[in-house]
Amino acid sequence: MEKRRGFEIANGFENANINLPVRSTKNSAGYDIEAAENCVIPAFKLGQKPTLIKTGLKAYMESDEMLVLANRSSNPTKKGLILANSIGIVDSDYYENPDNDGHIMFAFYNFKEEDVEIKKGERIGQGIFQKYLVTDNDMSLGERKGGFGSTN
Repeated sequence: MEKRRGFEIANGFENANINLPVRSTKNSAGYDIEAAENCVIPAFKLGQKPTLIKTGLKAYMESDEMLVLANRSSNPTKKGLILANSIGIVDSDYYENPDNDGHIMFAFYNFKEEDVEIKKGERIGQGIFQKYLVTDNDMSLGERKGGFGSTN
């Protein structure tokens, strides 16, 4: 079978009992993604950086595709969690990059007054594979040299 798109365990998480994402129903767009380890997302304070939640996953896809990372719909109301960047975009060339092997992480802020604990295996977000289009005059020739935030 030809590999077109999917999830794999990222380097360093091979023995961490990571579950590959699955869709909950046959018509679900998103693959449910779980936290790779227990962590705490502190109550928000001005100037604070978002908390990166490790998934232990990487994603491969075709060159004209991306993986959209979306928050769970229940996270804001039940836990006070919002994604720092509203949505995350994982480009196809992020896979197996030399900095972090393409390890996918979710960046959260907690707007509640108390810290929020996330347990290993808890669903934290969704991944949705999508095709994208480029303009007629697109001249992008750059190549990824690193991992998270490396394309400026």
